[in-house]
Parts: sequence; C-alpha cells; structure tokens
Amino acid sequence: MKTAVAPLAHEIPPPADDDARAELQEIYIEKGTPAFMRTVLALFCGGFATFALLYCVQPMMPLLSHEYGINAAQSSLILSVATGMLAFGLLITGPISDRIGRKPVMVAALFAAALCTIASSMMPSWQGVLIMRALIGLSLSGLAAVAMTYLSEEIHPQHIGLAMGLYIGGNAIGGMSGRLITGVLIDFVSWHTAMLVIGGLALVAAAVFWKILPESRNFRARSLHPRSLLDGFTMHFRDAGLPLLFLEAFVLMGAFVTLFNYIGYRLLAAPYNLDQVFVGLLSVVYLSGIYSSAKIGSLADKLGRRKVLWATIALMFAGLALTMFTSLLLVIVGMLVFTFGFFAAHSVASSWIGRRALTAKGQASSMYLFSYYAGSSIAGTAGGVFWHLGGWNGIGLFIGALLLIALLVALKLAKLPPLPGSAKV
Repeated sequence: MKTAVAPLAHEIPPPADDDARAELQEIYIEKGTPAFMRTVLALFCGGFATFALLYCVQPMMPLLSHEYGINAAQSSLILSVATGMLAFGLLITGPISDRIGRKPVMVAALFAAALCTIASSMMPSWQGVLIMRALIGLSLSGLAAVAMTYLSEEIHPQHIGLAMGLYIGGNAIGGMSGRLITGVLIDFVSWHTAMLVIGGLALVAAAVFWKILPESRNFRARSLHPRSLLDGFTMHFRDAGLPLLFLEAFVLMGAFVTLFNYIGYRLLAAPYNLDQVFVGLLSVVYLSGIYSSAKIGSLADKLGRRKVLWATIALMFAGLALTMFTSLLLVIVGMLVFTFGFFAAHSVASSWIGRRALTAKGQASSMYLFSYYAGSSIAGTAGGVFWHLGGWNGIGLFIGALLLIALLVALKLAKLPPLPGSAKV
C-alpha cells in the first residue's frame, strides 16, 4: 500500500494507464469502500456532537430569561459566547492541525467539549455557565477547523461533495437532537440535568469517532512559523472566490441562528401559547437539512456549485416569507423550507473551499468557519435587538437583509471563471 503524501487534487493529472489509476485509488478514499464508510460515519458522529453541544441551549433561552431575570439578547449569550470562542479558536486550531495532524486535534476537541458540557451542568451561577460555554466553544474549534480539511485531503475529489454533505447531515441531526432532547427534557427536569444528558451523549460520540476514523494518509505537516501562517492568509484573500465564500458563511449562519434563537419566544407567547415540549419537538425540521445537505452536495458535484448555491438561498427566502404569516402551519412549513435551504447552501459553500484553496487548506477551512461561527455569534445576539424593537417583523427584516447579501454574493461567485483543470466547481 502506498503511503507517500498525495498531491493536491487540482495538481493530479488524469491517469494515463491502469497502474496510474490504481495508484490514485490507493491514495484517496473511494466511495463504496469500508474506509469511506468509516470516514463518513466518524465525521457524522463528530458533526452530531458539535452541533448538539452548541445548540442544545437554544430551547432553554426563554427559561433562562425567567430564571436569571435577563432579556432575550442577554439570554442569547449562552450560545453566542460559545460560537464566538469557537470562531476565535479556529484561527489557532486550524494551523495547529496543519502542523501536528488532523485526527489528534479532532479527538482531543470532542472529549474536551463533552467534559466541559458536563461541568457546565454543575455551575451555580450565570457567569459560571457562560465561562464553561466559552470553553466548550474553544474546544469544539478543534473539530470544526479540521473536519472539512480532513475530508478534502482524504476523500477522492469526485466524492467530496457527497462526503461533505453527509458530514453536514451529522451537523443537522446533532442540532436537531440537541434542541429536541433539551427542549423536551426541560419540561420535566431541570436544565442542569438536560445538559448532563447531552454531555454524556457527546462522550459516546467522541469515543466512536476516536475508534473508527482512519488515520490521515495525505497529510503534509506545515510550519507554524508566523510568516508561514501570514503567507497562507494573504494568499487566500488574493483568491477571487475564497473571500466571497467567507462572507457567504457569515451571513448564512447569521440568518439561520437568528431564526432559531427567537422563534421559541414567538411560539411561547400569544397567539400561540405553545408548551415548551411542542416548541422543542419543532426541532424535527432539522431532518430536512439531513436530506438536503447530502442530496444537494451530491447534485453540486454533478452540476457545479455555481449553478446550485444561489437556488438554495432562494429557498431560504421562501421559508422566511412563510414564517411571516400568523398561521402556525405556515410558520412550521417555513421553518422546514428555511432549514432545507440553509443546510444545502452550507454543504455547497463548504465543499467549495477545498476546491478553491490551492495550499494551506487547513487555514482556508478555518477562515471559512471563523466567518461561519462569527456570524452565529454576532448576528445571533444582534437579532435580539430587532426582536425587542419589532417582534417577529423585526426579525424578518434582519434575516431578509442577511439573505439578500447572501444571494448577491452567490450570484457573484457564479460569474467567476473555474480554476484550471476544474470543469465544475
């Protein structure tokens, strides 16, 4: 079995003969092989744990507002401090993984985040909870920064869209499960117990991830010298497409988190007056994201990302419009369509990073995800201002503005010329 480091995908010429084709198969993980199944299952577990740990607190926000005597914007800090520290950590853990390897960083990140979640359930004060949430975010940066890079290095270029979609499907299930479990449990037990349950599930996911993820075969260590890191950042911002993808990540995630941060406040109040259990059960709309991330990711591999991204954002617009009606049925359908579009858009945009980044792929993924989680942190809290000023109409205006930016960016990306040797990006 060949163990030499593989060249980057865009540098690989078409195989000239059967021996060359065999060599390519030995370097990359092919769809349909046991290694492919182990890889996508492990990254599915990693994505599950990441989103479950991050977003399990969203259904708790109205309860925390009541328990600690804080408003909606202040309550949103339980999510924003985690995503903000995650964004900061991405600038560190991505380059670290470029030096010491992908799997060790991801495994350490998952175990640390799970243990910090268990510790957060024991914090007696609001300040203590926020400190632990910040540590959770910082820990999870080790997986978020590296998972996309690992897939782009190890999976055959023809199957990256599918593999990325399955990974993001794990994100969707994690986000749904975290919200669903805590949303239901806090109607029967304390939020502290609910956090303890989520932390235990994350520990199991971390153990599975550690055991089944294949070791990197195509990893090439890079220097951690500051000049080397600066050169990588500079090179990425000189690319015509990467900065646009970074901006896309910010506005898409900002829109998504804002909707789910404040929809609970709306549905618990008049005219709906729903129970907390029912609001928690609405997290099943994430199931649409599980389907869309894999299906649209695979479609983007066939048709090209430039032809698919703008359409997924248009779906998010349609979903947002439906939530503006008073009918509960239309609101739920709108959440479903919005979620479908978001996970599809994120799948397409994130897989595009690995195709455009020529070198320092870990840094490129880190910069994309820095923007992604910065959008979650900044827009997620800023949305609270619009909620207090204009209720759901204010939220709709804010999210609509973010989606308009996302659509304009997608149309700009669609006009970029493809990279050499890449017919469909």
